[in-house]
Amino acid sequence: MPLINLVITLVVVGMALWLINRFIPMASSIKTILNVVVVVFVVVWVLQAVGLWGELSSYRIGR
Repeated sequence: MPLINLVITLVVVGMALWLINRFIPMASSIKTILNVVVVVFVVVWVLQAVGLWGELSSYRIGR
């Protein structure tokens, strides 16, 4: 993935999250959960995009 696409995607996700937090009224706990979920998703996506994290399907839980 080209670096410019990665940066543009991060800016768009960041702006969307900021707009949601700023202009959509919701409880503080819901905002916190939303922020954590989005940040975790973006971190995993970026790690996969740069090749530092293998495919999630290669990991097994349990037997």
